[in-house]
Amino acid sequence: MRARDPKKRSKDFKEVALGLTEKQAVKEAKRCLQCKKPKCVEGCPVEINIPAFIGKIRDTDSPGALNVIRQYNMLPAICGRVCPQENQCQGRCILGKKKTPIAIGALERFAADYDAKNSSPEKPVQIKPNGHKVAVVGSGPAGLTVAADLAKLGYEITIFEALHEAGGVLVYGIPEFRLPKKIIQREIEYVKSLGVKIQLNWVVGRTQTVEELFEEGYKAVFIGVGAGSPKYMSIPGENLNNVYFASEFLTRVNLMKAEQFPKYDTPVKKAKRVAVIGGGNVAMDSARTALRLGAEKVYIVYRRTEAEMPARLEELEHAKEEGIDFRYLSNPKEIIGDERGYVKAMRCDKMVLCEPDASGRRKPECSGEEFILEVDQVIMAIGQTSNPILVRSIKGLNLWGAGYIEVDENGASNIPGIFAGGDISTGAATVISAMGAGKRAARAIHDYIRSSYPA
Repeated sequence: MRARDPKKRSKDFKEVALGLTEKQAVKEAKRCLQCKKPKCVEGCPVEINIPAFIGKIRDTDSPGALNVIRQYNMLPAICGRVCPQENQCQGRCILGKKKTPIAIGALERFAADYDAKNSSPEKPVQIKPNGHKVAVVGSGPAGLTVAADLAKLGYEITIFEALHEAGGVLVYGIPEFRLPKKIIQREIEYVKSLGVKIQLNWVVGRTQTVEELFEEGYKAVFIGVGAGSPKYMSIPGENLNNVYFASEFLTRVNLMKAEQFPKYDTPVKKAKRVAVIGGGNVAMDSARTALRLGAEKVYIVYRRTEAEMPARLEELEHAKEEGIDFRYLSNPKEIIGDERGYVKAMRCDKMVLCEPDASGRRKPECSGEEFILEVDQVIMAIGQTSNPILVRSIKGLNLWGAGYIEVDENGASNIPGIFAGGDISTGAATVISAMGAGKRAARAIHDYIRSSYPA
């Protein structure tokens, strides 16, 4: 896919990837074999009829392609940008065995972007109400999917969002240069066009309890609040000034416009030399954001090698092109501060890879050597855990691990009428996996209400 020049794009927050032209999209769509038993569909968590929408693009019917996608996926412009297609639909493509797999994600993005450029804003869809209300807690990918799928079945849906803007991790966790806010807003407007209401600045568990939602007549509650609390390394110096956790750092910039301080109220430290700890997409996003804030040098410090990195290949390549310095087989053991309590360096162990651990990746162990990295800011991007505010407010709710909601394969908890999906039930995962969980939960909620409240 076309992308902006690395030297120019690393200085601003404009979108990096430029998408396919119509000519490119049609040419790519013509490569599709239109398999009778498409493996790509098996790899899609939201079950899109991939050959059908690609066939529409091949026939230069882009609006028709989007109509096919939206039968399964309410957020195509988002998924086309941030889904790990290479491990899902594209990873199953038959062509990929001998040639390059079909660029399914790029084609999905093309269909959505074509519609955005050539269609008028979404108009309300007339749906016959069925008389039942469902509450959705959290407006991230899982919540938006549940809301849209149930709204199309006639349910009165209200989404309760704790922050001042809808979108969840889509708006606070993914930078503008990877997923523009106008794209998210357009997709949310489509969900609202189905009749979904969104209540902002509403912390379920504090502003209102789940029990009170049931008392107000909601027949079911879906919890999709994600996992936004940071994980700690528990190393010396973690509480020094200019140590950020990625969730806070990215929220300040992505949602609260900290890069434009003092025009906007939220500040963020603009450092000269930044170390980002971690090897996933969040680490890439944090490093590339720090670069755009004016850092002269940005390091990715990762305890394994590039081969074990969980980040998408596209994000890794973009980070390299922009000049991010990767320090593999390196693990922080201490953050060193100056006399004022500010970061001035980081002490790291040099690692070696040994036998695979439970994740299937080779386990890193200390080599006995160490080195000092001179930095004035450290960003921890080693994962997130569940936020306890909501889950602890629900009496009798079964949890697992670090406060995640225990659910069955359809998202049902041990309490009748309470469902959950996405990171709050699985731990940190992908946007599309959360959407898949949302689709399964929507079907389960529909079945639950029909059996519990027969007409």
